[in-house]
Amino acid sequence: MIVDFLYELGIWNWIVFGLVLLMLEILAPGFFFIWFALAALVTGALAFLLGTAAGFGWQLQTVIFLILAVIFVLAGRRFFGVKGKQDEPLLNQRGEQLVGQRATLSEPIVNGRGRIRINDTMWRARGPDLPAGTQVRVVSFDPVNMEVEVAV
Repeated sequence: MIVDFLYELGIWNWIVFGLVLLMLEILAPGFFFIWFALAALVTGALAFLLGTAAGFGWQLQTVIFLILAVIFVLAGRRFFGVKGKQDEPLLNQRGEQLVGQRATLSEPIVNGRGRIRINDTMWRARGPDLPAGTQVRVVSFDPVNMEVEVAV
């Protein structure tokens, strides 16, 4: 019954399906549904041009849609994917942004642990034992500590 209904719709099922996918792309933009929408619209155009010639039934139309969808997704990723370096590679990686900065120890480093203030934030520091007030440079960052050394 559903197959008969879809068969009676002919090309309109592909056109309507493509337009619905385009609307989904507008409502939830992500540059994803557009490739399936284009595959559906091209399949509808082929169905319109070829009609029922050469056994171009719903089975072959479905296979063509699937093949076109894969081709359009791969082509879209290749031509419109993220290319090159980002403008801000350390965006949202605050600790990594601080590597190389100089700061003053606000608490002494004793047994390898202390605290530094950078801008408005206190950070745990790890490094050689040093008194408070010493100028240090951030060497590396892990999620818990800043590795520091004496600034030269």
